[in-house]
Amino acid sequence: MGSLLNVFRIPDLRNKIFFTLSMIALYRFGAFIPVPGIDLDAVATLRTQAEEGGVLGFLQLFSGGALTQFAVFALGIMPYITASIIMQILTVVIPKLEQWQAQGAVGQRKITQWTRYVTVGIAIMQSTGLVFLFHNGGGGFFANVSTNLDLVPNFTVPRVLLIVLTLVAGTAMVMWMGELITQRGIGNGMSILIFASIISQLPSQFSLIRAEGGNVIFTVAMLIFLGMLVAIVFIEQGQRRIPVQFAKRVVGRRQYGGQSTYICLLYTSPSPRD
Repeated sequence: MGSLLNVFRIPDLRNKIFFTLSMIALYRFGAFIPVPGIDLDAVATLRTQAEEGGVLGFLQLFSGGALTQFAVFALGIMPYITASIIMQILTVVIPKLEQWQAQGAVGQRKITQWTRYVTVGIAIMQSTGLVFLFHNGGGGFFANVSTNLDLVPNFTVPRVLLIVLTLVAGTAMVMWMGELITQRGIGNGMSILIFASIISQLPSQFSLIRAEGGNVIFTVAMLIFLGMLVAIVFIEQGQRRIPVQFAKRVVGRRQYGGQSTYICLLYTSPSPRD
């Protein structure tokens, strides 16, 4: 607890933590603002049917419930994750991307810029598909395929363009927020936003377990959850007690290396700059 309190005594670190929390709060706020031009009564039915299972019940876990709200941040950060994976795969196939990767920080900025372009393209395709899908009843997204749910009753070209533009703008804003957290906050911004989406569903899931299984099943589930959390932290912070000594080297006026450390369980060796 003393170490935790010391975190808030350091101004720079305290500002980073507050900035990260404010970005998470803004992200969660956008997950409850519905896009314009949809039927709000149908949205309420959408949330009810998503609880019965199906693909939509699984996808809403990664959007923090924003998909079933048909909110501005309904697509979440997943288009950016998909674009990052595509760019990593194309690096092996396209020589120009491989050349950029070998250029270091300059090439990485170019790859990041093209990743943003691909993210917008994926967001346009996904948002357009969602509008047509939910206009036609949801398809195989629900456990009950025979649903006739229509979230866009006034299905016109301007209305579709407005919804698609709103969803794409929400995805671009989420991507920008994730990069801001990485630059000015704590940890990797994209991973933190995904984590915030997942844990936002935990209270409702645990209350559902308690309502359906009783206090005994609820207690067992909580113990399993806490055990997994402790095990993840234990492995993440684990070390092989094999000492590693880095040689000293001077770059300009700065000196790197020269310290002793241990081999981490999850990595081959830490960087000399760490």
